[in-house]
Amino acid sequence: MKQDQIYQELVELLEKFEVTVSEQNFKVTRTTTKGGFCIVKNEKLFIINKELKLNRKIDMLVDYVRTLPHEDMYVVPVLRELLK
Repeated sequence: MKQDQIYQELVELLEKFEVTVSEQNFKVTRTTTKGGFCIVKNEKLFIINKELKLNRKIDMLVDYVRTLPHEDMYVVPVLRELLK
């Protein structure tokens, strides 16, 4: 599976947890963070710096999904391997 497909699968998996993935341009705000999970006005968001390379975005999402109770959900085999 290509990296862009893996990224999309992770985004869709997070949607099942009612978490919206949002890529933002942090250069405008001069923020040095890479992103992360937050709650804004009762909406669960995972904000990612859109300037990051795709493999880094995937790593961030995988690290976050590992903290969620995903074991009993259907996860495509490629993601299942990444989440181990």
